[in-house]
Amino acid sequence: MLIIIKKTFPSALFFGFTGTPIQKENQKKMNTTATVFGGELHRYSIADGIRDENVLGFDPYKVMTYKDKDLRVAVALEKAKAKDESEALADPKKKAVFNTFMKTVKMAGYTDDTGKYIKGIEDYLPKSQYSRNEHKDTVVEDILDNWVNLSQASKFHAIFATDSIPDAIEYYRLLKKAKPELKISALFDPNVDNGGGVIFKQDGLVEIIEDYNEKYEQDFTFATHSKFKKDIAARLAHKDPYIRIENTPEKQIDLLIVVDQMLTGFDSKWLNTLYMDKVLKYENIIQAFSRTNRLFGSDKPFGTIRYYRQPHTMKRNIYDAIKLYSGDKPIGLFADKLESNLNKLNAIYDEIVELFDNAGVGNFEKLPADVSERGKFAKLFKTFNDYLEAAKIQGFEWSQSTYTFGEEKAEIKRHFDENTYLVLALRYKELSSSGDGAGGDASGDLPYEIDGYLTEIDTGVIDANYMNTRFEKFLKTLKQEAADSEQVQSTLDELHKSFASLSQEDQKYANIFIHDVQSGEVTLDTKKTFREYITEYQSNAKNSEFDKLYQTFGLDETRLRNMMNSGITQLNINEYGRFDELKNSVNKAKAKAYFEELEGKTIPVSKVNMKVHKLLQDFIINGGFDLKDSN
Repeated sequence: MLIIIKKTFPSALFFGFTGTPIQKENQKKMNTTATVFGGELHRYSIADGIRDENVLGFDPYKVMTYKDKDLRVAVALEKAKAKDESEALADPKKKAVFNTFMKTVKMAGYTDDTGKYIKGIEDYLPKSQYSRNEHKDTVVEDILDNWVNLSQASKFHAIFATDSIPDAIEYYRLLKKAKPELKISALFDPNVDNGGGVIFKQDGLVEIIEDYNEKYEQDFTFATHSKFKKDIAARLAHKDPYIRIENTPEKQIDLLIVVDQMLTGFDSKWLNTLYMDKVLKYENIIQAFSRTNRLFGSDKPFGTIRYYRQPHTMKRNIYDAIKLYSGDKPIGLFADKLESNLNKLNAIYDEIVELFDNAGVGNFEKLPADVSERGKFAKLFKTFNDYLEAAKIQGFEWSQSTYTFGEEKAEIKRHFDENTYLVLALRYKELSSSGDGAGGDASGDLPYEIDGYLTEIDTGVIDANYMNTRFEKFLKTLKQEAADSEQVQSTLDELHKSFASLSQEDQKYANIFIHDVQSGEVTLDTKKTFREYITEYQSNAKNSEFDKLYQTFGLDETRLRNMMNSGITQLNINEYGRFDELKNSVNKAKAKAYFEELEGKTIPVSKVNMKVHKLLQDFIINGGFDLKDSN
């Protein structure tokens, strides 16, 4: 077509763009992109895109549906023309052939130094090897076993690329039977027949479309297949008319089974996994893998690929493709595996520990005072969480503290637990809070970048049982007549260490409560937990602050209480004139007397009004404070 275009527009200058140029290694009809379109002007490879964080890297997994040894034996016996191993080893000629395939031939073929292709074990396998139920059942089992984790509980979608239309139909039926609640569909060219027969294909297509119509309340037919395809693409991409479909999960597609369709051009950030039961090469690998690498956020650190058919050959093909399309610099294209990510998590955690220790903060109980140290913590924790999200998708579990890797059975022991992680997350959230936790300057600007995603981590799930048992141990020691001061202090120190799981404000009331326990000023209730005492102290303190404020200034108690419970910010504090009405309810004489006594001098009414404005605003926005601390 380019020849016709050039003849039609002889004076035109053309610029072409392609993500997967055809090169010498994968030339088509003895031509490359350069021989047809001209020399390359500039290259921005997939490696560059991943490095610049414009697209994600890949995390490919070779999944074995057969044992290598079993395949070797099958091929070796066939080539030796023997019915079993005993017969092969009994005959010298057969033995030589048998041992060659058992010991010398590699699993995947390769090209030697002379340019000759040397076949591998997988090259000798018949295509029917991967049509067997044993293979397909294992593929289905692997997809379902990893579904919740890889899809993040069906938040993300996946494509399953099969070798043929009959395979697509058969996998559709196997998956539908094995997990009926999984929302699946299949898409292939209705005008192509690549095995299985026309009737089998048409029956399968009718079944797929009818299931789709019933599930999503549509009315597509064989004749409107193009509209069926368009609807599937829109659902997977969350595009019109399915914008924000993530809010109605029942309308989403979890898994789309394809043969060749959707493996090029289709673009959706909601797609994070590609399952493959087909063998691809060069540009087709890059195009298929790239369906998974659109940027999304912290819970999609890379695109995951799991491949099943001729896995050793596919692994070779993947590296050949990456080499060809990354400028022969495949570094950084593949996501780090779990072993590497665990080592990085441990190293970053140790760095965080050192940071807090050097700041004189034990047990992560509060943020370092220095702004630069807080900035360093913000950066470290964000990086830590990135590796943690990646590790979770790769099989990380909080319940497992030690992991074993490789033939050498190398062990990696986790340096941190879930509770410690949540404590660090709590400290991170405090970076973005107002007051002492912010670490900002007078303008409220933060000297470090805060990731909103991380501030949403639910730190409320921190286990309070440990803190409560430390409190009970402290009380028990306190009541023992034989206990000396060192024993009491030891249990008290242990209790204080558990305070790290509390916010800074909660820690303040915990310490007040412990002081009252030691001085005998509180009557203990055996039915109350330590956390309940803290909440009670905090509530009493807030009520005391509230009472002191409205009594001191004689203002409208109901208006003040309503504003305190309305999530007021500086931007909406005077919405509907409510703050002005509260200020107008202030007893001016009481306010003037309060500030004059506080400052020890006469204050004009105009300045009293300014001071009332600032004090009430700070009190409401900060959730209260003791008036004696307001100066």
